[in-house]
Amino acid sequence: MTTVVPTSEEDPALAVVRFTSELAWADAGPEVSARQVTGLCLEAQERMVMNKWLELASLMLTSADLISSKVSEKDLECIFTVICNLVTKSESSDEELEMAKLISGKISQQPNDKPALRLKILFNLYNLLENPYSQFHVYMKALNLAFNGKVAEHIVPSFKKMDGFLKEWNIGISDQRELFLTISNVLKENKSSAKDSFKFLTKYLATFSGEDANTMSEAKEEAVRAIVEFVRAPDMFQVSYTLNELALS
Repeated sequence: MTTVVPTSEEDPALAVVRFTSELAWADAGPEVSARQVTGLCLEAQERMVMNKWLELASLMLTSADLISSKVSEKDLECIFTVICNLVTKSESSDEELEMAKLISGKISQQPNDKPALRLKILFNLYNLLENPYSQFHVYMKALNLAFNGKVAEHIVPSFKKMDGFLKEWNIGISDQRELFLTISNVLKENKSSAKDSFKFLTKYLATFSGEDANTMSEAKEEAVRAIVEFVRAPDMFQVSYTLNELALS
C-alpha cells in the first residue's frame, strides 16, 4: 500500500484529497476516476483559496470514510493527522469548535473499527486545539470511544489529571455531570477500579446539591446505585448527605 507522503510541490491537504479520491474511485475505470479525482482536487483548492476550512474538512472526511477499510493503519493515521491539522487554520473559536465537532464525530462514529488508533487520533486532535470547550468536546468523544471500543485502559490514566482539566475547560454544571457520570461508568467496567468509579459517581451526585426536587429526580437511579455500592463495601467509601437526599427525593 502506498503511503501518503506530501511533496514540497503540493499542500498536504491536497495530497490527501488526491490520495483518498484515487482510492475511492479506483474501481470506476480510468476515465471516470480521473474526472472525479480532478473535480475533487479542484473543489479542495477552491476551499483552500477561500479559507473555507470547515468545508474542506468535510470534503476530506467524506473521502477518508470511503477508503478507511482499504488502507493500512499507518496511512489512516497520516490521513487524519492532515485533516486534524486543519483546525489550526481556523479564524475564530467558534469555527475551531465546529471543526472539532465535525472531525471528532467522524473519527468516533465507528468505535469498534481500530479503536486504539482512533483514540490516538482524537488525542492528537485535542492537542492541536486552543479553545478549552473544543478540547472538552473532543475529550468526551475520546471517553465514549474508549468505553464503547473497549480500550478504556488508554484513557484511564488521564482521570488523575481531572482537577487540572476542569480548571482549564471551565465547563458548566450540565457538562460536569455528563463527564463525571461517563467516567464513573467507564471505571465501573473494571472491578479493580470500583473505588474510583464510586468517587466520580459521588462527584456527579454532588452537582445536584441544592437543586430542586424535580432536578434531583434526574439522578435518582444513580443515587440508588451509589447506595447499593456503599452497602456492598462500606469500608471503602465515604457517603455524603447529597446521596441520601437524592435517594429519598
